[in-house]
Amino acid sequence: MIELKTPAEIEAMKPAGRFVGGILKELKAMTKVGTNLLEIDEFVAKRIADRKGAESCYVDYAPDFGTGPFAHYICISVNDAVLHGVPYDYSLKDGDLVSLDLAISVDGWVGDSAISFVVGKDADPEDLRLIKCTEDALVAGIAQAQPGNRLGDVSNAIGDVARSQGYPINLEFGGHGVGHIMHGDPHVANDGKARHGYRLRPGLVIAIEPWFLKTTDEIYQDPKDGWTLRSSDGSRGAHTEHTIAITDNGPVILTTRD
Repeated sequence: MIELKTPAEIEAMKPAGRFVGGILKELKAMTKVGTNLLEIDEFVAKRIADRKGAESCYVDYAPDFGTGPFAHYICISVNDAVLHGVPYDYSLKDGDLVSLDLAISVDGWVGDSAISFVVGKDADPEDLRLIKCTEDALVAGIAQAQPGNRLGDVSNAIGDVARSQGYPINLEFGGHGVGHIMHGDPHVANDGKARHGYRLRPGLVIAIEPWFLKTTDEIYQDPKDGWTLRSSDGSRGAHTEHTIAITDNGPVILTTRD
């Protein structure tokens, strides 16, 4: 069921969004060559423990698309991994492409956001182009999240950016409604038909999350951890996400990293 929030409820969601956005900003600054993925997970765990009213949305989360309950505080996907990456004992190398996806509840309201970046100085220009494509697609999708538009307008705008840059599009996973729970209705696909689908209304809060792989739209679940989604051909992936609220005055980003 799609739920619409009141203006007061959208205000109540802002602390969670700012908290998530702030942590991602901190993590991008501190993540270097040699940083261990478990250190990142421990940092997030401590920040949640230190924040009154904050709870992880990931620990013990057990949806049907994972294998058993998730046991960490953040999803970290590296190189050919693009979604639902399980942190493990790995120290980042120069040129690794890292995607951090974080969802936290504060006082009962969820904020969900993701960023991708390359660590070190040896960044492949093609990795940077892929990351920029997800960022551009997110901006285009948010721009279409206007009252009176359709959900297909958001999806189509995301897909147009990917197509224009030659990236294939996977429709198995995408954005979603956000509120008291992390994953709610509606599903926000990363491609779709303009002027089709649910009519956007003030009070709708959704996560928009473009993610693309360099040379394929096919993924598989890593059998080692039962969660991490990797490209079928070993090509790299990138993922960018914001939680936004649709208001009478247009879309408002709740997970700002300013």
